[in-house]
Amino acid sequence: MNQETHEGIYDVRELGTAKTAVLGVQHLFAMFGSTILVPLLTGLNVSTTLLFAGLGTLLFHLMTKGKVPAFLGSSFAFLGGYAAIAPLLEDGSSNAEMIPYACFGVACAGLLYLIMALLIRLFSAEKVMRFFPPIVTGPIIIAIGLTLSQSAIDSCSAHWPTALVAIVVVVLCNIFGKGMIRIIPILIGVIASYVVGAALGQVDFTPVAEAPLLGFPIVKELTVLGLFDDSFQPALLITSVVTIMPIALATIVEHIGDISAISSTTGRNYIQDPGLHRTLLGDGLATILASLFGAPANTTYGENTGVLNLSRVYDPFVVRIAAVLAVILSFCPKFAAVIQVMPKATVGGISLILYGMISAVGVRNVVEHQVDFAKSRNVIIAALILVLSIGINYSKAGAIIFHLAGVTISLSGLATGALVGIVLNAILPDQDYDLDRYV
Repeated sequence: MNQETHEGIYDVRELGTAKTAVLGVQHLFAMFGSTILVPLLTGLNVSTTLLFAGLGTLLFHLMTKGKVPAFLGSSFAFLGGYAAIAPLLEDGSSNAEMIPYACFGVACAGLLYLIMALLIRLFSAEKVMRFFPPIVTGPIIIAIGLTLSQSAIDSCSAHWPTALVAIVVVVLCNIFGKGMIRIIPILIGVIASYVVGAALGQVDFTPVAEAPLLGFPIVKELTVLGLFDDSFQPALLITSVVTIMPIALATIVEHIGDISAISSTTGRNYIQDPGLHRTLLGDGLATILASLFGAPANTTYGENTGVLNLSRVYDPFVVRIAAVLAVILSFCPKFAAVIQVMPKATVGGISLILYGMISAVGVRNVVEHQVDFAKSRNVIIAALILVLSIGINYSKAGAIIFHLAGVTISLSGLATGALVGIVLNAILPDQDYDLDRYV
């Protein structure tokens, strides 16, 4: 039986158990680089992060009736919040005393997802989505990929030959590969580049040898339970909530952009079915659950959207396989160590392709919805979203920082661009929005 269906989209039922499992492993590897980077930058635990990336993804699929092929990994958007409340110590170690406060602030930020989901449920997606048409989400998706590009280039710069191995292998497998080879280019690229990096002495396996085979992934001191001891500071808790909670306004917009990207990739309207209120509910609950137990906030992952685009296998069951594997592997510190010592250039090479795919999906979103750039309003909205998102991100400060009622508020470039785009779309005349075309 032919493994490739109409228009080149693969049917997982025809691939068989073994090949479907390999596809799940590919999604697992695609999210690993970025997912474990967040705990490394914040002092959170890698194994805890893996556990709640898996559990969060499964919870998201439960809330969305198992219809959306999305993987939830660590969110980079909250890095500024963690840095403000629980900065790493001078030696680069975890600020274990302050992390529970930051985690509580992130949990409160997750509540905003639930509020937005409720508003959509009460007033319909159409009324809410009028603020997020393709002329807004398309450029936002493009900006997401482009603003991530610097991290990919920086990682590649660690050793360009190793990064190029990953890039070339992925391209060759995707363009010239047949059957299963064409479906798992990311996994093959990771393995090939990892082997080359190890052969060139870029991998120190000492942490792997020292790590135990089995271990419990939750560190009690890093959970919100760590707040309730003799040193509890209510004022600091309030500061954390006020500082971190507003970040969710930007991540909600990113969530809508990611769901739009997945919809564009698969050709199915997830905004309508199972509904944006359900995807927001799943993302919000996953973020609350993760942060309460000392893991980073969760978010729908663009890397895995890139995998969908490359593999053309859209069955959510494949993503759930990756989620279950993440949960299992979170109990194996030795495996987490294997991932942690992966050559930086390998992560960079894979990220370069996947981040580029995100931006390409944004372009596709604008083109397929026939956004009319003959209209000045559309040109202005797209221009300001892109310039603000990318320009502020690469500015010296890296954000717009201002003080309000004694609290320092930092808006990233993406948050600023998204908010400006939403406001302009709402107030400028001649809006040409059609929910039925929004997929």
